Parts: sequence; C-alpha cells; structure tokens
Amino acid sequence: MWIGVACGLAAGALWGMVFIVPVLLAAFSPLELAVGRYVAYGLIALAMAAPRLLPLLRKLDPSDIAAMVRQALAGNIVYYVFLALGVKLAGVPATSLIVGMLPVSVTLLGRNDHGAASLRDLAAPLLMIGGAVLCMNADVFMHAGPGAGSATVAGKVLGILCATAALACWTYYALDNARFLKRNHHFTGAEWSMLYGLASGAIALVIGVVALALFSGQVTGAAAVASGRDWGRYAMVNVLLALGASVIGNHLWNVASRRVPVTLCGTLILSETLFAFLYGFIYQQRMPRALEALAIVLMVAGTIWSVRAHDAPAQPSPAAP
Repeated sequence: MWIGVACGLAAGALWGMVFIVPVLLAAFSPLELAVGRYVAYGLIALAMAAPRLLPLLRKLDPSDIAAMVRQALAGNIVYYVFLALGVKLAGVPATSLIVGMLPVSVTLLGRNDHGAASLRDLAAPLLMIGGAVLCMNADVFMHAGPGAGSATVAGKVLGILCATAALACWTYYALDNARFLKRNHHFTGAEWSMLYGLASGAIALVIGVVALALFSGQVTGAAAVASGRDWGRYAMVNVLLALGASVIGNHLWNVASRRVPVTLCGTLILSETLFAFLYGFIYQQRMPRALEALAIVLMVAGTIWSVRAHDAPAQPSPAAP
C-alpha cells in the first residue's frame, strides 16, 4: 500500500501544476487550454504506444472502450474546462480547496468498496478537510478587494460553482478508474494511461476543429495579437503539462489506484491541492494569510490521519471456544 501512497503523492505534485496554467495563459479560454493540453497528451501517448499499439487495440472490448471514453471526458477534458473556469473566476486557492473536497465525496461514494475504512474511522479527518474548505472560501470573500462590486462577487460565485462541477467530474473519474483497474488486469497502469490519453486526444481534436470552425474569427488577426495571445508559449506550456501532469501523473495515479483502497485514493488527491497552494504562493510571491495557513494545516492533518486509519491493522476475531 505504501508504494501506492508514494505514487499517489507524486501524481498530486505533478497535477498541482494544472491550477497555475490558467494564470500563465490568461489570454486563452478554458476550452482552448483543454484542447491544447489533451491534443498534446494524445500525440505523446500515440508516440509512446506506437510500437505496441495494434496489440493493445486488439485487447480492447466494448466495455473497455466505454470506460476509456467516459474517463477521458470526466477525468480529463470536461474536468479541466470547469477547473480552468474556476481558477479564472474564483482564483487558485478557492478552486484547489473545493477540488480538495474529493476525500469527502470519494469516501462517501466508495465506502462499500473492498478495503475501505469505515466512516466512523474517517469522520474526524473528513471534518478537518471540510474545515479547510470553509477557511479558504471565507478568505476568498474577505479579500475580494476594496470596492468589489456585485459583478465581482457574482463572478466568484460562478467560479465556485465551476470548481464544484470539476469536483463532481473528478469524483466520478476517481471511483470509476479505481474500480476498473481493480477488476481488469489485462492492462497495466501505463497501458491504460496511454489508451485513455489517445481517447482524450481524439476527443479534444474533434472539439478543437469544431470550435475553430465556429469561432475562428474571434481568435485570429489583430485582435488576437493585441490581447497577448502568445501561441509559442501556449504550445510549450501545454506540451510540458501533457507530459508531466497527464502522461507521468496519470501513470503514477493508475499505480496508486490499483494498490490502495478507493477511500484512500480520495485522500491522496489532496496532495494535488497542497502542491497547487505551494505553486500559487510561489507565483504570487507571498506567504499564506492566516485562514489559508489554517486551511493547509487542517488539510495536512486530515490527510495523515486518513492514511493512518487505512493502515491500521484489522482487529483479530476472538478465538472459537
């Protein structure tokens, strides 16, 4: 299990980068960010899978294809669009903390899976994580800025709703992916990551072509140049994000999903939130405020407590008389 824990934490460190990309590429829409990242992911996955692509495709059955498509949508494209919208409207800390509620949502929905810790054992760490989310959202509205009008508040509320939709997408993906990998051993974690990388790339390419056909006039010409749309930077950031967060991060997560209980998977995703905090504070060149620091402390304590609850040895049954 501890190998799975290490892989899950490493995946979170790589995934934390996704919260900074909408800030680095602020001139691009969330849809453009998702298309760029996942087309790059698909191309890298295709290059990596090329030597054994045909044997991999022959192993696919209709249920595998259905899982590949729904995980590509829920865990990649749709999730990332909502995440990017949340970051743009509500900011990195609020979005990362809402997505940090994954332990609560995954634990509640995965509590009947094999190896899951009981809700009684997880109640205290989950309350800590919930407290962290409350602290961060209180901090967001306390620092909306002087003279923030109703439009700013409305934008933040919309951003929080988008982050909540991202939470719903990733909850579904985390449960579906973990259950699929535990039931199906005809693909390794790396092979499955490449396969739904191919699916993500194909779907993103179709979305990108349709969007370009419908809205090309709004993103070309002098207006695009004036808005600071640096396509070279866009390509470089998305390739690095696809390689680090998607190819390597997803492979590490697949290893973790196969080795740890579903309820612990949700807790390990908190490492993404913690690294998103770290990257956000480095980018903004500031220390966390009091409520942000309290949220981090509660989140770390809740994560450690949850791991210990899953690692606790089962009580032996009394010997028969």
